[in-house]
Amino acid sequence: MRVIAGEAKGRTLVVPRGGGTRAATDRIRETLFAILEPRLEGARVLDLFAGAGSLGIEALSRGAAAVTFVERGPEALKALRRNLEATRLSERASVVAANVLGYLDRAPAGPFDLALCDPPFADVAVLEATLAHARLRAALAPGAVVVARVLRKHRPALPADLAVVRVKDVGEESLLFLGYSQPAAGG
Repeated sequence: MRVIAGEAKGRTLVVPRGGGTRAATDRIRETLFAILEPRLEGARVLDLFAGAGSLGIEALSRGAAAVTFVERGPEALKALRRNLEATRLSERASVVAANVLGYLDRAPAGPFDLALCDPPFADVAVLEATLAHARLRAALAPGAVVVARVLRKHRPALPADLAVVRVKDVGEESLLFLGYSQPAAGG
């Protein structure tokens, strides 16, 4: 797997041992970032369920100002840190070793312009809980976009204040582009 475009284009990314994560394919990343490209320059990005970091690293390579990576798996964290070093993007990255919901409970610093949610496909309930979390909404800048990578046949139930802005199907997967209708009260 390699970085597709930007300052780290062509750099090889490692994937964690053991198969506990599933890296976004080149096709998924090409599709996603073709849509997001106009939003990336100078953006602050939150990469939830980061795995080896392929999505957040692609965002950094294409001009994002900073990415906060949240991942709990020890092997994925090792791969993520190696990938940040190999791409020379570490100085614009923050790695948080935590469960995503636990991280959100601690009120993440924002505001983030973009949130990437790429949880295990089998765990739709965790994605639903993440998208419904008031502190995720509170950490987002006005007009921020949330992107969720899901299986087409297992789309999550969304909270009432989260609207689908766009859906892009890629094979058996869907990229859901989402936006909150109003900021969370209180955070």
